[in-house]
Amino acid sequence: MSSGLLATEQGVLEVQDAIRGHELDGWLLYEFRGLNPISAALLGLGKTTRRGFVLIPDEGEPVALTHSIEASSWRHWPFGRRTYSSWSEMETEVAKLVDGRSRLAMEVSPGAAVPTLDYVPAGMASVLLALGVSMVSSGDLVSRFHSAWSETQLEEHRRAAEIVAATARGAFEKAADAVRTGSPTCEGALSEWIRDELRKAGLVAGTDCIVAIGPRAADSHYAPVGDGETIKRGDLLLIDLWGAFSDSVAADQTWMGLLDSRVDERTQEIWEAVRDARDSALAFMHERYEAGQEVQGFEVDDIARTLITDRGYGPYFVHRTGHSIDTQLHGSGPNLDNLETRDERTLVHGVGFSVEPGIYIPDDIGIRSEVNVYWASDGPEVTPSDIQREIFLLLDD
Repeated sequence: MSSGLLATEQGVLEVQDAIRGHELDGWLLYEFRGLNPISAALLGLGKTTRRGFVLIPDEGEPVALTHSIEASSWRHWPFGRRTYSSWSEMETEVAKLVDGRSRLAMEVSPGAAVPTLDYVPAGMASVLLALGVSMVSSGDLVSRFHSAWSETQLEEHRRAAEIVAATARGAFEKAADAVRTGSPTCEGALSEWIRDELRKAGLVAGTDCIVAIGPRAADSHYAPVGDGETIKRGDLLLIDLWGAFSDSVAADQTWMGLLDSRVDERTQEIWEAVRDARDSALAFMHERYEAGQEVQGFEVDDIARTLITDRGYGPYFVHRTGHSIDTQLHGSGPNLDNLETRDERTLVHGVGFSVEPGIYIPDDIGIRSEVNVYWASDGPEVTPSDIQREIFLLLDD
């Protein structure tokens, strides 16, 4: 991810090559008060208070259309710029800007299928439609030029992944030690310990966690009220934790531990369904890469979901298999999803995402396993380096 990419000559040339490859007439970026974080990042914008437009044509110099009082917000812009004051001037200038260009990429999502790409308001869309513009989702452009990680971000993610994994193991040991000493901790206190440990290790951006025992983990986004539940002998413990170095890419992982010395048959069966779904998704991506074939997000979701369904737990896998990760924990790149949406975006070099199948039986049990994947030039790279194979057994007899 490169902030201000479209305010550089080299960045524009790279984007224009991709625009032509998609047989588009250009990319029209719209921004108003931070409504579209994608355009704000790509254009290197700070605070704006009026509507702004930038046309990146398939060939030629980009043009910005901005309000006449917003000169300071656009003083870094090195290309052509037009201004307007009144709404009627804006509509006239927008018409000039798109004249002769019928297919333009924009941050839209047909049917609102992908909310992280749906940033053009209905009113503005109606203005453009009336001008004869066919708005095409900019999804693949966003993946390549906004959500792809830089080399620095990849290296920082790798470091973060090992910190997150070590912190999870430390949290399990802390919970086990508390039980051994006869002073069990609780979900809330362990959550605070995890957040403190991650921050002390330098993961200060978006740091947080989910700590849930037994039936509470059946709520995939569970948050305890106050202290939450006491973590006792025999409890199945889910820990989901994440964090990033400043202005970088988060590591986001989920681990399972049992405050006991053995796993009962049913819990093991559910765990194996989740683990095997995770591993089947990873294997599918590796196989497709080795065969030189593209992978779309929904296809990976299908693989994991089919395995869990075949094991008899399909109705309890209630969320997508994975979400995009960029500078936002839930990023703007492709998701592994054919449940909440049908994400047909391609997994392109440089993007990252979670792989996190789960089974959630209400008021009974919740199990999830989560790793992250970076789509490298030499294939998908999984973090952390050592992923969970079995539920951690935290206590002796």
